This record gives sequence, C-alpha cells and structure tokens, in this order.
Amino acid sequence: MVVKKSTNIINLWYNVGMGKRIKAVNTHTHTHTHTHTRKLLWAVLAGFCFLTVFPQNSYADDLDAAVLRVRTHCTGIAHEFDKMKTMAGINTAVTGVGTLAGGGAIATGFVKQSKDAQIAKLKMERLEKIESQNRLKSSSIDKTTALQLADTQFQNTMGKAEEPLESQIDRLTKQSKNLGNWRTGLLAGNTATNVAGAIIAGNNKASSDLKGAINDCKAAVAALPAVRMQARMDGADTTKLATAEKIITECGKWEYTDVSKIDNRATGAMWSSIAGATFGAAGTVTSAIANTDKTRETGGDKEKNLNTASNVLAIGATAGLLTATIFNATQISAIKKASNVADKCEEALK
Repeated sequence: MVVKKSTNIINLWYNVGMGKRIKAVNTHTHTHTHTHTRKLLWAVLAGFCFLTVFPQNSYADDLDAAVLRVRTHCTGIAHEFDKMKTMAGINTAVTGVGTLAGGGAIATGFVKQSKDAQIAKLKMERLEKIESQNRLKSSSIDKTTALQLADTQFQNTMGKAEEPLESQIDRLTKQSKNLGNWRTGLLAGNTATNVAGAIIAGNNKASSDLKGAINDCKAAVAALPAVRMQARMDGADTTKLATAEKIITECGKWEYTDVSKIDNRATGAMWSSIAGATFGAAGTVTSAIANTDKTRETGGDKEKNLNTASNVLAIGATAGLLTATIFNATQISAIKKASNVADKCEEALK
C-alpha cells in the first residue's frame, strides 16, 4: 500500500510537468498530496515572475552601493597630495636658495684665494726690497754708483703714482678678511638650508594611511565593472551607467600610478641634503679658522691649506644641495601625476 501511494505521487508530478490531464484519485491520501503540490508550484511560479519583472531595481541598488563604496574610499586622497605638493615646492625653494648661497661661498672663496696670492706676492716684494736696501748699506760701492742706482730707480718709477707696498698689503688684507667672513656666512646659510631640506624631504613621503586609502580605493573600483555590467543587462538608468563608466575610467588609473616614486625621490633629496649639511658644517668651521687673525699672522702653507679645504668643502655642500634640488623637482613631478589622478577621480565622483 505504501509503495502504491508513492508511485501515484510520482505519477502526479510527472503528469503536471508534462501538461497531461489525469483524473484525481478519490482517496484521502492522493487529495492531500495533490493540494500541497499545487501550492508549491504556485510559489515557484510567483517567485520566478517577481524576479523576471523587477530585477533591475535590485541591480540598480547594487550599482548605487558600489558607487558609494568608491566615493567613500577615494574621496580625500587629492587633499593629501596637495599638501605634499606644497611641501615639495617649499623644499625646492629652500634648497634652491641654499644652492645659491653655496655658489656664492665658492665664488667668494676663489676671489679670496686670489687676494691672498696677491698679498703673498707683495710681501715677497717687500722682503726683497728690504734685503736689497740692506745689501746697499753693507756694500762698499762709492757714492757715484749709489747715486746712479737711485737715479735709475727714479726713472723707472717716474710718472707712476704707485701705492706704497705696506698700504697695498693692508688694503688687500682687509679685503681678504671680509671675503673670508662672507664665505663663512654663506657656508653657514648653505648648511642651514641643507638641514632644513633634509627634514622636509624626510617627512614629505606618502604615509601608510595614504597608501592604505589608495589600496582601498583601487579595490572598490575593481568591484565596480561587474556590478555595472549586470545593471546594464537588466536595464538600469543610463545616467547611472554613464557615471559608473566615468568613475571606472578615471579612478581606475590608480592601478597604473606608482606612488613609490614619490618616496624614492624624497629619500634621495633627504640623503643629498644630509651629505651637503655635513660638508657645509665642516666648511663653515674650516673657513672660520682660516680667517682668524692668528692663522693669518702665521701665514704660510697652513692658511693656504685651510682656505683650499674651505673651498673644496663649499663645493661639496653646494653639490649636495643642487642634487637635492633636482630630486625635489622630480618629486614634484611624481606628486603632480598622482594628484591629477586623484583630482579627476574625485571629480568623476561628484
């Protein structure tokens, strides 16, 4: 009896599905089964009709939600890059001024070196003149010969308003000392800008929060094309579809934007400025020592070597700042590229 009832139920399902007409079995068991089957079929049919008639609303809602996720994760990134661009510009100006100061220190150092060479030459002439006078005093030449020598010297200098040696030496010494002070001051300014440049460059990098925001933005954008395609297939509003397409185009550019270039150039600028600051600090101290009265009175190779070292260190300090300036300029270029992507992305989200 149980097998017979099961067979009848199966036959009933088969006959309904194939569209065949059968007579209901006039038993209590068959009537009960037939009633439940009809309810199940009507429920399936109703659900199918609902999904067929109203699917676009569901996918339209999904599209709105996907766009909202992109807007949430991609908005605000442009502001961070604007700040970085401003700081990179400031650093470029700082290092540019420092480079000019270093160039001034180099030029001043070489002019001072020339003055010192003139002073050394005049001191040598003075020494030779003193020695010549001493030889004349100690020699046994007669009065006539001495008068002839004096007349010859007078003829050689006649018509020339030559400045006395001592006066020339004093004037050039004063100029040399002033130039030394200028070189020391310019090197100090160069060192200060190197230090400032290193600090600014070291801090002007993409933060972990910014990188995380960009990654979240990229993930949200990556999920949008599939939702848009489904919404389009189900007849979503064309304005929403166009907006989504624009967002995908503009915000999708983050996939091809390398933010690491910004950090690499900031690191290059920082280390260049650190090297420049090291040279500048050493050059400042060396220049100050070379220009002291004690060193100048000593003269000789010590003063010359200190001045040469100061000039070499000034070149090193300036080269460091010049390199940092180049790194800063290229960093600005990298920041601008990322900033343009961020600006266009956020414009598409409005």
